[in-house]
Amino acid sequence: MFKWIVSISLVLVVVLLIGACAVNENLASSTQSYSSSQFKSGQFFNEKPVESGGLMKTLAIFYRFFTEKKINTVPQQALPVNTLTREQLLALSNDQLHLIKLGHSSVLLKVYGEFWLLDPVFAERASPFSFLGPKRFHQPPISIAELPPIERVLISHNHYDHLDKSAVKQLIDKTKQFLVPLGVENDLIKWGVEPANIQTFDWWQELKTPNALLAFTPTRHFSGRALGDANSTLWGSWVIKTQQQSIYFSGDSGYFDGFKQIGQKYGPFDLTLIETGAYDKDWPEIHMTPAQSVQAHLDLQGRVMLPIHNGTFDLAFHAWYEPLEQAAAIAQEKNVELMTPVVGEVINLNKTADSQKWWQSFM
Repeated sequence: MFKWIVSISLVLVVVLLIGACAVNENLASSTQSYSSSQFKSGQFFNEKPVESGGLMKTLAIFYRFFTEKKINTVPQQALPVNTLTREQLLALSNDQLHLIKLGHSSVLLKVYGEFWLLDPVFAERASPFSFLGPKRFHQPPISIAELPPIERVLISHNHYDHLDKSAVKQLIDKTKQFLVPLGVENDLIKWGVEPANIQTFDWWQELKTPNALLAFTPTRHFSGRALGDANSTLWGSWVIKTQQQSIYFSGDSGYFDGFKQIGQKYGPFDLTLIETGAYDKDWPEIHMTPAQSVQAHLDLQGRVMLPIHNGTFDLAFHAWYEPLEQAAAIAQEKNVELMTPVVGEVINLNKTADSQKWWQSFM
């Protein structure tokens, strides 16, 4: 009984730490000011307000987590992972763009010889605690120590499954530049990153590099990592356009008109990496169903879609494989070319998309 009480107490701590970050666009939570049009009274806002959840709704959701039977939300056997070495990465050609899904929403790019990381999460749990919270289904295909020097780390927002404190601290000595939404620089500086190595972005701000044009674009989401910091930092997505190819990385988002705006301004895209997972009827405005994810890809004028935000952490009530299974079926209906690589598989955008349904062997 005592152990059960302790467990519940720890869970309540998580509710307060993470649940306080639920969609709540009413409470001011920052004394720092930003000139962004999305910032007012201490908080960032979506273009159109999302439903304010509040503590009671958050508690109700966590009650579901402990009373509702969850079916197949965690794989019953080890998932396939292609392990990588530094030598393999260095051997990839420098005259094109290579992409490797590291798990969940973490992606490694080799952009004409430069290595870039998108939302790198290497922690065992997507949680403020090392002993509690969603645990990885699989290990990353390569360790941070084994990675070659990193030119840029791009962050979409500060949630634990996208901004990994331990990963950032390990990346400091091998990363030239961190590109982050407004407000996220404060955490990175606290963790030891030099301010000169951080560049912050508001929505629609661009950066031209020798090999690409980068743009930070809107999403429909929220931010927060602890009590009292709800929406004190911005959230968004990334556009990466090179001379030969263009990529869109969604971060997290509910479905909204912004995808069409981004497609009109920066599309078409050779590849869209679209959030497809952790959706639920209790938070429909901040995550997309697979059908909405495919529609977002179409709105963005994408050629090939790669579903991300799935297959690594149990963050909702659906089966772990459901996002991929549904996305594959809907993509076929909509005549969308889908790419579903195994974690660690090297993707060359010049080749035909690989739509293998690897997850079906583990359902």
